[in-house]
Amino acid sequence: MDLDNLNRFTQLDPQNMLAKIDGLPDQLQSAWELGLRQPLPGWEGIQAMVVAGMGGSAIGADLLAAAIEARTSVPVIIHRDYGLPAWARGPLTLVVASSHSGNTEETLSAFEQATAAGCRCLAVTTGGELARQAEKAGAPVWAFNHPGPPRAAVGFSFGLLLALMTRLGLIPDPADELQDALGAMRRQQAQIKASVPVVQNPAKRMAGQLMGRWSVILGAGVLAPVARRWKGQINELAKAWGQFEYIPEADHNTLTGLLYPPELLEHVMALFLRAPSDHPRNRLRLDLTRKTFMLEGLNTDFIDAQGDTPLAHQWTALHFGDYLSYYLAMAYGIDPTPITPIQNFKKEMLA
Repeated sequence: MDLDNLNRFTQLDPQNMLAKIDGLPDQLQSAWELGLRQPLPGWEGIQAMVVAGMGGSAIGADLLAAAIEARTSVPVIIHRDYGLPAWARGPLTLVVASSHSGNTEETLSAFEQATAAGCRCLAVTTGGELARQAEKAGAPVWAFNHPGPPRAAVGFSFGLLLALMTRLGLIPDPADELQDALGAMRRQQAQIKASVPVVQNPAKRMAGQLMGRWSVILGAGVLAPVARRWKGQINELAKAWGQFEYIPEADHNTLTGLLYPPELLEHVMALFLRAPSDHPRNRLRLDLTRKTFMLEGLNTDFIDAQGDTPLAHQWTALHFGDYLSYYLAMAYGIDPTPITPIQNFKKEMLA
């Protein structure tokens, strides 16, 4: 497909996923500002934070944990399952239940156990059963308005949590760094938005390289959860297979899996996410890992994050991946919004 044919984009994308990707910087800023004025008790002494969520409602917590790892003494654990770990109990543990719809059964299970275990609890949601259960339990509900799918609300799932950590005094005020990230996103956006032709648009050109290939995304540090985000967006927008790997972990196992089956590996496209804030040894690992992949005949490329801070690196790389996944959907000629297999699976779970 011609990725400069915007009329065709409109036909394939009747629910306008592109507008949601275009609006991500504004969404992130709005989420931060919303989080600064949401209701919050005077909680003190929190020693651990668990964010319970799934899919697009959990990825914001992954991004947060990586972004603040070097500036907080409180562990942030992302829980993607029913219930909670046995250690998550009592008022020194804060459990944030994050569910876009408010009806995610795994997250509701975690919230129920958190209240029973005497944890401090907070709900992040647009409504649904989670909001009702939180109100019944007397827990704060940080409600936000977002009519689109959870994956398009990543600004909310991250920005609200960033504001929460700031207001609890668990991290230094990140306002200046966030503004730098927003500025970097908008500057990059001018180069990769849909109106920019393929010849000048690196996101469109990279989407073309992924056509007919098995995508593998690798990242380290603040870009490790971005690799996960890319995988999810390639799955949900382009309806294409993808996987993610973390550096340095991949150098302790994945490097040995580059031989078989050769008829599949020749269709792999490995994309390495890099940032100026990468640990120097991880930067070397990214370079050497790519070299090893290339020597074994795999297709590879680098994606370099933009901006002057780790938060800018994280969010420019994420935004690039959202655009790339959208253009890949356009290249395959498929609507990026419906997720029919997931919806059908949920119906079977309720049967």
